[in-house]
Amino acid sequence: MNAKAMGYLSLARRGRLLEAGEEPVGAVCRAGHARLVVVAGDASDHCVRRVQSFVSGTNQPWLTVSCTKEELGAAIGRSACAMAVFTDVRLALAFVQALEEGECPTGLLEDLEVRAKRAEQRQREEKAHQRNLRRGGRKK
Repeated sequence: MNAKAMGYLSLARRGRLLEAGEEPVGAVCRAGHARLVVVAGDASDHCVRRVQSFVSGTNQPWLTVSCTKEELGAAIGRSACAMAVFTDVRLALAFVQALEEGECPTGLLEDLEVRAKRAEQRQREEKAHQRNLRRGGRKK
């Protein structure tokens, strides 16, 4: 994994848009707020099975990256970390786009792009709604 992708992990952690560790990842996944679950390449089979059970039955994507637990932990300010979860779809999309060629499954990038466009559209609609509320946009 390249330095740019690691930088997105660090940025997400500082912006509180990334949770790390088994318990926080499980809580975010159960709440349905996981946008992308990232698993270290040398994570144990038990950790991979746990991630699969967290996202099973949902439409929450997960990805195994080619870094070690120590490298993943260093990117987010810990000694070691086997799994982390993005809670913002646009940051997850930027992370996947920054990955090296061949690290990302084929459909994941397209799926995240669609989700990011929907999130942007919802944000625009909410902004227009708030503007209408301030202006008193009533029909006569």
